[in-house]
Amino acid sequence: MSTQQPVSLLLCALGGEGGGVLTEWLVDAARHAGYLAQATSIPGVAQRTGATTYYLEVFPVPLAELGGRRPVLGLYPMSGRMDALISSELLETVRQLGLGQASRERTLVISSTARALTTLEKMQMGDGRQDNATLAHIVAEHSRAHHLLDMGALTRQAGTVVSAVMLGAIAASGLLPMKRSDFEAVMGGNSASAKASLRGFALAYEAVERQRAQASYVEGLLAPAPASAPNPPALPNAFAQQFPVSLHELLALGHARLLDYQDVAYARLYIERLRKVYETEQSRDPQAAHGLEVTRETARWLALWMAFDDIVRVADLKSRATRWSRVRQEVKADASDLVKLYDHFKPGLPEFAALLPQALAKPLLAWERRRLLAGKPALALPLKIGTHTVSGLLALRGLAALRWLRPKGSRYATEQALIEEWLDSLTSHLAQDWQAGLELARCGRLIKGYGSTNERGKDNLLHIIRHLDQAAAIAAAREAALTDEAGKKLDLTLQQHGAPARPLKEQPIRWMRRRPVERQQA
Repeated sequence: MSTQQPVSLLLCALGGEGGGVLTEWLVDAARHAGYLAQATSIPGVAQRTGATTYYLEVFPVPLAELGGRRPVLGLYPMSGRMDALISSELLETVRQLGLGQASRERTLVISSTARALTTLEKMQMGDGRQDNATLAHIVAEHSRAHHLLDMGALTRQAGTVVSAVMLGAIAASGLLPMKRSDFEAVMGGNSASAKASLRGFALAYEAVERQRAQASYVEGLLAPAPASAPNPPALPNAFAQQFPVSLHELLALGHARLLDYQDVAYARLYIERLRKVYETEQSRDPQAAHGLEVTRETARWLALWMAFDDIVRVADLKSRATRWSRVRQEVKADASDLVKLYDHFKPGLPEFAALLPQALAKPLLAWERRRLLAGKPALALPLKIGTHTVSGLLALRGLAALRWLRPKGSRYATEQALIEEWLDSLTSHLAQDWQAGLELARCGRLIKGYGSTNERGKDNLLHIIRHLDQAAAIAAAREAALTDEAGKKLDLTLQQHGAPARPLKEQPIRWMRRRPVERQQA
């Protein structure tokens, strides 16, 4: 790179990530080291026009060596002429590449592998997330060199903001002529926030240095391994002996989840259900040529379904000490800071009826259904609970203590009956056709969310297992249900495979009173 040309950087930051602060740090560091720097900002909206971008130029010759001359620096980025593109979000990085901001011959790309999911990704019934490996491949194909690191994890580890981590990555890249001490000097101070910023800077600096030292490894690197991970739960020996070692880790996670959700008996029921599936798959595929994939898929979705959300579960999760610690960490509260946390609830009649026996719940829900069909609003109890208060926390813990009541409730009985119907159909098909069993196991993915989303998923699953037998038809119907929330695509797919469309459900007709038209005065 010619020393008579300025080094150009394009910084991309989402809202609230401190892109402006990062730019000021870079300019101050350059001036601290005796270099000329200039920066401008270009506002943006991340979901529409892209992140807010900051364009920076640093002339790599010290002012003291220019003999009084001052170079003219640019105010606006030129596509394909960037020396560096720095971004705090992987999809935003790819968006900027698509705009032609980087070039394979010239541009160093520094990006976080962390994702802030877009609205379109969240709207999908299935997994609508963009594939990180594909995005990372695009970065590698359209850059001279690249450094990918999980800036989100480093930010949380340091307890700082992502701008400090981005600064550390830039400093370690060797792109700018300043020394590490120049960058650290502009972040100095004895405050808690300054110390956290320096920690984040150091973590990113060391991460990029390691990547530069292992260039061959970086080429295939998509995301760094987590700095530390909790020890995974162990599967009790009595259960471990019933399954091959390759399944132990997955089953241990499901067992631990249900032990935390309910009790030992419920976790044992999970293992017993899986043992039936495993034995059926083993008889169909004794050599395990398919890697016991049916049992694996069933283990994943069965654990999630059995740990269905109800008011007891919500109260339990919201009143845990770990949640309080996480909230304080997210708002970066010091030990002396006062934090108030309010939780808003709006339980309806179905949530209360879920804990009642079937004999009481059925007439209550039927009465609510008649009210809805008559056009009346659903009954609900809006609540605002101060989780930081003694009374609020006691209320949530009291509700969480009703865990013992869950197996006696109507919701529990209904969910267990549906689970058994799914598993019975799965094992029956598995005994005849391994592929059909696998597709039915994957149908457990349809059960997600809560409220109407959860009910719609269960209705779709039951219709599939009751009317389809062939593996291809089951797979097509499942994918149609995941890609179309309204269900029109699912109905069309069902009919294409000789199955009836889903029955129409009664919906209330609400008549709205027309407002009288105001007479115009002559």
